[in-house]
Amino acid sequence: MSTLKHNWTREEVTALYNKPLISLIFEAGTMHRQYFNPEEVQVSSLLSIKTGGCPEDCAYCPQAARYQTEVAVHKLLDKETVLQKAKEAQSEGASRFCMGAAWREVRDNRDFDKVLDMVKDVNALGMEVCCTLGMLSESQAKRLKEAGLFAYNHNLDTSEEFYGDIISTRTYQDRMDTLQNVRKAGLTVCCGGIIGMGESENDRIALLQNLANQLPHPESVPINALISVDGTPLQEQEKVPVWDMVRTIAVAKILMPASMIRLSAGRVNMTAAEQALCFLAGANSIFAGDKLLTTPNPSFVGDQELFAHLGLQPMEAFCSQKVVENSTKNA
Repeated sequence: MSTLKHNWTREEVTALYNKPLISLIFEAGTMHRQYFNPEEVQVSSLLSIKTGGCPEDCAYCPQAARYQTEVAVHKLLDKETVLQKAKEAQSEGASRFCMGAAWREVRDNRDFDKVLDMVKDVNALGMEVCCTLGMLSESQAKRLKEAGLFAYNHNLDTSEEFYGDIISTRTYQDRMDTLQNVRKAGLTVCCGGIIGMGESENDRIALLQNLANQLPHPESVPINALISVDGTPLQEQEKVPVWDMVRTIAVAKILMPASMIRLSAGRVNMTAAEQALCFLAGANSIFAGDKLLTTPNPSFVGDQELFAHLGLQPMEAFCSQKVVENSTKNA
């Protein structure tokens, strides 16, 4: 295995990003095979446990209270409903179950206590449990860890330079602080971004550099293609070209070879062949199920057919952590 690097320069990342795509895919795929079985893909399921009414102004998000979208607001789901959804996802091949709440930040209240109970029960199923609940303190992260949480998702979204064009209600440093609190609690980090929001290639390069220079690297790196939603400020954005997704995934894999690179939002607009290119470029994790929080996603049945065509199989729970531990020992 190659030694993991955490001091990538902007020039190095730019040179990678600008490589001919065929060569870039080959390099990324070769690197991927050093750390992972190329025939295995982690299947994750994402459930919105509290939807809409968020006070943030993220320009891409239909759950922001200030935007007029078709998302219906609903309070925190009960534990029994969440547990049933987790069991259904597990029966369909998912090894990771992610719970998302449209909160600006975690508060120490009864709703958080309920989430902790959900984490305990889903963890008891033998699944990797992930949450994305907004900003949180170190003590809250530790409580989640004690309840059995495996990973916490908190995306950087884009470059620090472009960030202010997308979000004004929290700072880039707020996001970095939350990631630091997650690390201090001993949780694994799920952190990535979104392309297709009107950012430049330099912004994508800066995002990848910021992710790759975290120490350690995020164990999971979701690469999302914007799904433009009516009623949001980005409703007129055109679909991002698949070549941009493949290029971004390939560079992410080369920079962070021991990390799971997740082909996330936007898969619903991709053909089987386009998704196959992403897998060749080093993507080895997907979200399965009809919805990603509030946006459409391919069905479990469709993904099973895709896996059958490509000769892929679902990864067992916690396999990714073993890869990260081994790579750290060899670094």
